[in-house]
Amino acid sequence: MTATEPGRPAPAESESASPAATEPGSRTAAAEPGRPGLPTAVTPPVPGPLTPIDISALIRTRVHHPEAVAEAAARRIRRPLIGDSGRLMIVAADHPARGALAVGDRKLAMANRADLLERLCLALSRPGVDGVLATADILDDLLLLGALDNKVVMGSMNRGGLAGASFELDDRFTGHRPEDIERLGFDAGKLLLRIDYADPGSLNTLESTARAVDAMAERRLPVFVEPFLSRRDPATGKVRNDLSADAVTKSIAIAAGLGGSSAYTWLKVPVTENPDDMARVMETATLPAVLLGGEVGDDQEGAYEKWRGALQLPTVQGLVVGRSLLYPADDDVAAAVDTAVGLL
Repeated sequence: MTATEPGRPAPAESESASPAATEPGSRTAAAEPGRPGLPTAVTPPVPGPLTPIDISALIRTRVHHPEAVAEAAARRIRRPLIGDSGRLMIVAADHPARGALAVGDRKLAMANRADLLERLCLALSRPGVDGVLATADILDDLLLLGALDNKVVMGSMNRGGLAGASFELDDRFTGHRPEDIERLGFDAGKLLLRIDYADPGSLNTLESTARAVDAMAERRLPVFVEPFLSRRDPATGKVRNDLSADAVTKSIAIAAGLGGSSAYTWLKVPVTENPDDMARVMETATLPAVLLGGEVGDDQEGAYEKWRGALQLPTVQGLVVGRSLLYPADDDVAAAVDTAVGLL
């Protein structure tokens, strides 16, 4: 068998080829008649520069063997939600499905799928990174690349509130359903709950969130609820999240009470405008929580300091961070991820 480069799908093998031994941590799949070899497993990328992804191989597999996604999910090696560290470090990449492609002043930073996958594979290869949060298209690619073994996989559930849309706060469940997460053997779901007291669409989101909490609890699957009190800027019409201590406190209280059981509910919360308020804010509920990254701009060090303090609180179990680690100001993904892991 031809050796594969880290981060590249495995090349096709002939039907008559005898089974070959595989490298530790990698797998191969013999080609089916009339179908190319499957990019089902790849040795995880080595730390360092981004490793190129063979997008053509991914596309060929999607065209000729779409069942490869389910097959890769069935083979995936799973792990507990919380590992030996007792903490959770998740890289988030579910922004594109909501039409949110910008990072800072780069309006289409997340629009290059090969580049995004390369950044994700590098981030997932770093010590201390527990898993990834993304929509089906991205998770399917990562499954085909063999990048999700021994990782926590979170499916993003509601992406219908497209960024900038008039219906943005009527955030419908257009992503993973609870039954999808269960069927694929994923480990958790995540949903976004933005509440604008002046927008009736928020009520639809609130109710559908409660039903999603119920459905996940029935399956004994954790669901991470990301609550905000939000409002539209009267000048621009853009939805703004209120990060004041009072607003974050109220959003936590609302989210914690959704559904018929809170046994499997986690919270995904921002650090407040004044980080010193976090201790009081996190007294609102006993549900386990992770901190979200959000937009940090050029002040990466400032973001780290905010996270560091909040991570000392008893309900805070880890971090779920996306753009600030995948697209840091200096473009050093490995260093950004390693620093975030060090906070845990």
